Amino acid sequence: MHIALGNDHAGFAMIDPVQAILAELGVEVTHFGSYTAEPVDFPDIARLVCDAVRQGDVDRGLMVCGTGVGASIASNKRPGIRAMVAHDTHCAHQGVEHDDVNVLCLGAQIIGPWLAEDIIRAFVGARFSTEEHFRRRVAKLHEMELEAARELADEASSG
Repeated sequence: MHIALGNDHAGFAMIDPVQAILAELGVEVTHFGSYTAEPVDFPDIARLVCDAVRQGDVDRGLMVCGTGVGASIASNKRPGIRAMVAHDTHCAHQGVEHDDVNVLCLGAQIIGPWLAEDIIRAFVGARFSTEEHFRRRVAKLHEMELEAARELADEASSG
């Protein structure tokens, strides 16, 4: 597995433990920063991580910010991205298995490195279910995304 990793300044302190966990799991990592604790805007990093996922350069993304919320919001603005905040292992694996989540967002101010390890293990080890009802629901999410894009295009052309 290949994961795009990103963080803002609030997530910087968690990056070394996260990278160590991913290395232990044999996951290839492309880190898009931030590389210091200097303030950065999380949407800029989320765009880089999510574009790598969208373009197929990586299998999944992992964002670390203060709470995971901002990274999740920013990530979900990118077409084809299904990002979630997970601060427990059940959500981490079920989000992938049932909803085909492709970006995990963690809050460095909410969880510590031990819990992060368990969550990352659950996320990396999970696979999207082959059951039809889960695939149908994710297809409907994709259709909602296409509808929103058409609505925006219509608004832009009439505006």
